[in-house]
Amino acid sequence: MAQSKSAERRERRATRHKRVLKKMRGTAERPRLVVFRSLRNMEGQLVDDDRGATLVGVSTLTVEGEVELEDLSGKQAASFAAGKALAEKAKAAGIESIVFDRGGYRYHGRVKAFADGARAGGLKF
Repeated sequence: MAQSKSAERRERRATRHKRVLKKMRGTAERPRLVVFRSLRNMEGQLVDDDRGATLVGVSTLTVEGEVELEDLSGKQAASFAAGKALAEKAKAAGIESIVFDRGGYRYHGRVKAFADGARAGGLKF
């Protein structure tokens, strides 16, 4: 029985993500920023893989008010704001440097906007 196109896409993304995770590891000093992109929202969390714990997490649902930027609008602006909010929470937790895990997604659009927001907030990666 053939899979649906969306199930096949999810499976390919999971395969790419596993391949990247073999080489990437988050530590307490430099946690891994994992992003998840759904059709409507973006989520990001900082993970310490040594302890298996999530240190900080944020979603576009939890960000108060979207930031309107000149070159971004809609979902990309919300992703940028969520990335910036994550960076502020990370700074408050004493985290300044991270490893970026794009979760098997292309570094484009909302994933890129999230990363740019995190950089604008002061995270280094």
